[in-house]
Amino acid sequence: MPGDRDATSGGSRSARWFRKDDLPGFIHRSTLAAAGWSREDLMNRPVVGILNTWSDINPCNLNLRELAQEVRTGVIEAGGIPFEAPLISLSENIIKPTAFPFRNLLSMDAEEVIRAYPFDAVVLLGGCDKTQPGLLMGAASAGVPMIFLGSGPATPRSMTGGPLATATGVWRFVDQMRSGNVSRAEFEAFELGQMGTAGHCSEMGTASSMSSVCEALGVALPGSSLVPATDGRRRIIARDVGRRAAALAAQGGPTPADILDARAFDNAITLLCAVGGSTNVIIHLLALAGRVGVALDLDRFDAIARRTPLIANVQPSGEHLTEKLMAAGGVPALLKALRPLLHLEARTVEGRTIGEIAEAAEIGDGDVIRPLDRPVKPGESLVVVKGSLAPDGAVIKTCAGSPALFRHRGPAVVFEDVQSLADSIDDPELDVTEDSVLVLRNVGPVGGAMPEWGMLPIPRRLMERGVRDMVRISDARMSGTAYGTAVLHVAPEAAVGGPLALVRNGDLIELDVAARRLDLLVDPAELDARRAACAPADARFRRGYRSLYALHVEQADRGCDFDFLRGASRETLPDGLFDGWVGGW
Repeated sequence: MPGDRDATSGGSRSARWFRKDDLPGFIHRSTLAAAGWSREDLMNRPVVGILNTWSDINPCNLNLRELAQEVRTGVIEAGGIPFEAPLISLSENIIKPTAFPFRNLLSMDAEEVIRAYPFDAVVLLGGCDKTQPGLLMGAASAGVPMIFLGSGPATPRSMTGGPLATATGVWRFVDQMRSGNVSRAEFEAFELGQMGTAGHCSEMGTASSMSSVCEALGVALPGSSLVPATDGRRRIIARDVGRRAAALAAQGGPTPADILDARAFDNAITLLCAVGGSTNVIIHLLALAGRVGVALDLDRFDAIARRTPLIANVQPSGEHLTEKLMAAGGVPALLKALRPLLHLEARTVEGRTIGEIAEAAEIGDGDVIRPLDRPVKPGESLVVVKGSLAPDGAVIKTCAGSPALFRHRGPAVVFEDVQSLADSIDDPELDVTEDSVLVLRNVGPVGGAMPEWGMLPIPRRLMERGVRDMVRISDARMSGTAYGTAVLHVAPEAAVGGPLALVRNGDLIELDVAARRLDLLVDPAELDARRAACAPADARFRRGYRSLYALHVEQADRGCDFDFLRGASRETLPDGLFDGWVGGW
């Protein structure tokens, strides 16, 4: 079988651990006898690592323990040996200050585990927002054949007026409460019915967006992303993933470098725009491209967005939840509708090209998956703006915003950080009108680890008057489940001296979406004087991972990865250099 290749002639990775009749080979094989694997097994079968981000403090990933068992079954059925490795689990709703900075930590965890152990291929098990890109980034850097499997969307409980028990429903419900239209008792009842099952958000938030994008990238099995976490078909998919992973391990590829080329990223961006997906995915794709050496920048996102209509009628930009999209044919059906805009020859881990997958798909509901000439909404799903306030770019999820605000000039109301925003946004004395531009700063990658605070709350007294949207600008992120005219990821951020740090209350700010402009209308000489008077930001963290993060994280327009992790890795374990050393003996 393919796994029998001689270790001394460029065979599998696991061969270097198990297929040598020397002291290290003896120790490696005898150590795993306790796990139930014989000398014959280890000498003749490929090895698959199952990288699992399960945790019971992370409900989005709560079913991954069960899925890992199904993957193991599939690996064994296909002649491989499965080994499960636990990794850090990032619960977006629980972890403080936000899960975002720990995405890079998970990527390092994944990369080093893959490098250190005898895996010929790996299965990446993730669900919650940052676990998915973290796993992909680490595996891409390690370079071992990989395949991704998500936890799947949760099944929301039905609420009065429709399936409101979603993250988007929460935002709308909170707005109703803050405007005085919902009682505390109603809110408490809503809270009790909010999260009914394991799985990630069931609208096109960051987790569903990222999982769907994995199919377009070619690193997940076709149709695997949107099957609900509680659906028995997800267990069947998990076994299929295990079988395919064993085949990747035996064949030695395709590797991430074979799959993740410029065509794959173009296809992923196209799908992201077509589903009205999360702006967080922009950051994750930029970071992933940086890991594999693919040139990708914000201008490419804007160019693809200009030509790609919103054709998936799913929340928060449309009407339905992801289960409807799955029933309509899922991502393969979306790819079929998008064929004129895709690189159809792009490869996938499943073996077929994107074009072959699209050709075999069927579109089951023409309202849920619209044709290119009948989009859900007109215009682009996302836009990149630049200008004097965002020299390196900022992004807007226009399909979730208010077109009436896409050309707007108003006076700034500035909040220095998240705490000052929380303390003063509902102050009756706050000088704010519906024409104001709300500005939140010092919450970028360095300043505040980029929390999902870009959807600044509307001041209560304006909510009570019926105002539901305003132009909001920040160097933060926004939940993929949120909505509103929010200008996000302003780069460079305020904490590293970006123009956002120079804005003062009352300064006029102009947003022009059509012209792709975001400008601070202040005399340049005045800005120079303000810049000269600005004190350098003081480091908030002086030890541990957060200190490392602040020192090495890049700006949002480059994906917020660490500067020392960019580029295709050339670091491998040289034959014979360390193979003879065995730790613990």
